[in-house]
Amino acid sequence: MRRSVRTTEDGVQYRDLNGNGVLDPYEDPRLDAVTRATDLLGRLSVEEKVGLLFGSVMHVNEPGDYDTAGHFGPETPRGFVVDQLINHLYVGHIPSGEHMARWQNAMQELAETTPHGIPITFITDPRHGFAQNDGMAFATGSFSQWPEPMGLAAIGDIEVIKQFAEVARSEYVAVGFRAAVHPQIDLASDPRWARQLQSFSSRSDVTSECAAVFIAGLQGEALSSTSVACTAKHFPGGGAQEDGEDPHFPYGKAQIYPGGNFEEHLAPFRAAITAGTSAIMPYYSLAKDLVIDGVEVEEVGFSYNKYLITSLLREKLGFDGVILTDFLLVTDREAFGLPFPAKAWGVEHLSPLDRVEKLFDAGVDQLGGESCTELVLELLAGGRLSPERVDASVLRILRVKFELGLFDNPYVDVDAVNEVVGSAQFRDAGHRAQAESVTILKNDGLLPLRADTRVYVEGVNPEAVGGRVTLVDDRKDAEVALVRVSVPYEPRNEYFLDAMTHQGSLDFPEEDIARVRALAAELPVILDVYLERAGILTPFQGIASAITANFGASDAALFDALTGTIPPKGRLPIELPRSMDAVEASHPDVPNDTEDPLYPYGAGLALPSPSRKESGMLK
Repeated sequence: MRRSVRTTEDGVQYRDLNGNGVLDPYEDPRLDAVTRATDLLGRLSVEEKVGLLFGSVMHVNEPGDYDTAGHFGPETPRGFVVDQLINHLYVGHIPSGEHMARWQNAMQELAETTPHGIPITFITDPRHGFAQNDGMAFATGSFSQWPEPMGLAAIGDIEVIKQFAEVARSEYVAVGFRAAVHPQIDLASDPRWARQLQSFSSRSDVTSECAAVFIAGLQGEALSSTSVACTAKHFPGGGAQEDGEDPHFPYGKAQIYPGGNFEEHLAPFRAAITAGTSAIMPYYSLAKDLVIDGVEVEEVGFSYNKYLITSLLREKLGFDGVILTDFLLVTDREAFGLPFPAKAWGVEHLSPLDRVEKLFDAGVDQLGGESCTELVLELLAGGRLSPERVDASVLRILRVKFELGLFDNPYVDVDAVNEVVGSAQFRDAGHRAQAESVTILKNDGLLPLRADTRVYVEGVNPEAVGGRVTLVDDRKDAEVALVRVSVPYEPRNEYFLDAMTHQGSLDFPEEDIARVRALAAELPVILDVYLERAGILTPFQGIASAITANFGASDAALFDALTGTIPPKGRLPIELPRSMDAVEASHPDVPNDTEDPLYPYGAGLALPSPSRKESGMLK
């Protein structure tokens, strides 16, 4: 049952969230967020305060089903919201936008049964692109589909990023997502790193500008009832991974700075702070042999590191928003039959209780992906964590909820969802951005393709081509072949998310190279590569007559680009190394540092006009 909306004698309408029949200051929509948050803070029990310090992962059930656990643990919606008083929930897969809206409304009704009716903040990872990794990014589903952030940067038009941010905000708000665990603003400084596609660029100036524009688009000039609160990640920069491995896993826990380039990785976070990002998320990594201003930085995970969180982020950089940890720093888990150990790098020897104490001593406000409220209560009861320290974090967290207008109306209009989410206008804009982000790296006169060009395809859904060219089933009947491939990786499946997190060598297998070579012996080949990472394209350079790169483009969008229907504008936002030897010899903390790259940063060709006789595939 939704708490009744009341009206005072002087006409102020409010939600009586604690059911006492009185307009309390925290319920008063006329007051500012800090005043309301401070009033509510003084009313909360210790259990309510502790619940606010957690953001937990919640499976989307049927609307109104409060007692079925998800895939990631035994917790149920009722257990989280009512028993543990946790009201920040991260949501993964959703059946549809409309389903999400109905479910979130039902969950907000559940939240109203708690003592002070604190609404839930629903939080999302990126979900407008092509990547599918259950712990990092979600494929589009009901939402409009756009290139990944690196593709947006490749277009080179800041207006496109503004447009995307505004579309994402509209679609998120329509279904009830009011906080986003992005933008990811790490520098793609190691070509092997699995997560570079969700960053914007290897350059700090480009990444900084993109970050500021994206944050402004999602949040607006100030947080409001139409905003999505951003979490910029992964402080102090996640790209400088040792051997390019990712710190979701024990083998990738370390970052190194052999090029002495720590400061450049901070630049996008300075920009995000200036832009007013609501929150910042440190990465899992620990830094090896890092010295800043004469201080030897402790080799512990960034969220555990008091120097980085308090001295650097809070005091030196002046950030006063919410500091949210990355997921599962305290508790070992198992998911889908695979282990997922706590990312307690450098403090593996500590007990869960000691880990929580160290995290709050370092200066974080909220624990991501955790629900161990009992440990915080134990620390408080034992005097190891002060009430004042908890209150400081709770106040920051509550302030955001009030600024977002959730206390005044957390519900969404289910009937309006389908008019917004995945609307034709938004899908068309995303399709255009996909095509424009296609990057032409080589073109020996094949492009643009004409509508009557006979094309043999591999890795393409023929139904998506839709008459843009003339498809043939037999390569003997073709004038040109198009082959779509993705950058290779080393298959792994030791831990949860291991198989979905593509890591290891960037070299293409010999059988893939031989397949393209054999095809090229029969007819000219256009090779299109999905640059999930900075693949080694050197073996194809002398084989393919044209090479294009994409950062998330459908078959239809690719053919719109190749035919010039939507002229491609892409320029590489990273460099493509010539060899793995060059990658291994480079400094992972220094962007664009490989020797003699095959394609340098910014590479990309304009598409010749099809009206010119010498361009296109001519008979």
